[in-house]
Parts: sequence; structure tokens; C-alpha cells
Amino acid sequence: MINYNYELDFALENEELFSQWIERVVLSEGKSLGEVSYIFCDDNYLLEINEEYLQHDTLTDIISFDYTEGDVISGDVFISIDRVQDNADDFNVEFIEELKRVMIHGILHYCGYKDKSESDELIMRSKEDEKIKMFHVKQS
Repeated sequence: MINYNYELDFALENEELFSQWIERVVLSEGKSLGEVSYIFCDDNYLLEINEEYLQHDTLTDIISFDYTEGDVISGDVFISIDRVQDNADDFNVEFIEELKRVMIHGILHYCGYKDKSESDELIMRSKEDEKIKMFHVKQS
């Protein structure tokens, strides 16, 4: 089950479409979907979480808390809409494309992908690209 929570004036236009996509991504990695909650917020909200739980005094686009057990993917994914918009502007991509990248980034972490080293980051980016392409795939 995927839950969407909004701590600011923003909402996904089609939650069901996003949920179907995320479930396909999880299944494509040989995992099953437990409970994933997305919390969309602003910079200040996410900065407070970053300071309180990670002791980082920096802005970020995503913080994910992984509750995965075995092959059952679960967790809380906090996303700063402010950062996503700024990143989209910086990378000259559409907001919705950057949002998909950030949303699936958290899921890929739950699937075991890392991004701390340069080589891990390259794999993560490749996986993000692969999974974003799955967004438009219709289920039969």
C-alpha cells in the first residue's frame, strides 16, 4: 500500500498512476510492496527532520526511512517540493520528471541500491533512468 501525505499546498495529479508505477518498479526488482508513505513538504519541514534525525544542517530533496524486512519494501519517504523544483530548474528538466526521479530514488534505496560512492551513484542514476521509463508502461 502506498500512502500520500501533503504538508504543503501540493498534490499529485493522479496518485493511482504513481502507485501503479511504484508497485511495478518494486516487482521488477524481485521485491513485494509493503507499506510506503510519501510525505511531500517544504524545505523548512525537511530541514527540521534532517537536523533532528540525521544531525545534518543542510537542505535536501529527500530523506527516506527504511522499514524494509526481507523482500517486503516499506518506508517513509519525505520529499521537499521546494528542492525538487530548484533541481528541475538547475538540471533544465520538467518538474514532474525530477519528482519521479526523487520518488523512485527512495524506493531504489529500499531495494538495496546505494549512492555514497561514485560507482554506486552511477548505478543508482542508471536504475533511476530505467525505472522512470516504466512510468508510461500500461499494465495489461
